[in-house]
Amino acid sequence: MIHISNWADKQKYLQEIINDYLLKNILVFQNIKKVEKIYDLLKLLAFQVGNEISLTELGNQLQISKNTLESYHDVLSNVFIIFKVEGFSKNLRKGVTKSSKWYFHDTGIRNAIIKNLNLLENRNDVGQLWENYLISEHLKKHEYQKISSNNYFWRTYDQQELDWPEEKSEKLFVYEFKWSPNKKIKISTAFKKAYQDANFEVIQRDNSLDFMT
Repeated sequence: MIHISNWADKQKYLQEIINDYLLKNILVFQNIKKVEKIYDLLKLLAFQVGNEISLTELGNQLQISKNTLESYHDVLSNVFIIFKVEGFSKNLRKGVTKSSKWYFHDTGIRNAIIKNLNLLENRNDVGQLWENYLISEHLKKHEYQKISSNNYFWRTYDQQELDWPEEKSEKLFVYEFKWSPNKKIKISTAFKKAYQDANFEVIQRDNSLDFMT
């Protein structure tokens, strides 16, 4: 395991991973002809972490077909750069299920892609990073401990949202992620009524280790 204590060296190391490991080795090995397009895709996904993604919109921005875009997503998922989370709705007809969110397995790689390696106090995307970090580490925990679960996000067409509904052991758990201690969390009344047996929990800095380890 590599240990780097100097902050400038850490930034340099992350950028080398992007340039050498990702762009040269993975993409060339996967026979990607338009490397610049897949790198542009990664940047768009990095800026949209935690937001719903429209493949049609991405395709229009990158000027590539939907089939090509889906193949790029498959490549990036297969080499553990990004992963997809889909919408949840069983009892609520208002639930949005056709869209997806994309997250990065490693937030350092995400930050290096957009060339923003600033410390937390100098960032405006801390909420996005916190959500991505919690989710990726939570899924690693499940993989390591061999915990089987189905994981989603939830949003209605009238913009009610929940970060992380999770089906596990025939039960439904719902998590909201909160970085700022001043942020107020309000669980959707419609969701609580539709899923009365669900367990709700807010994940903050002081209880995040239980969620991740």
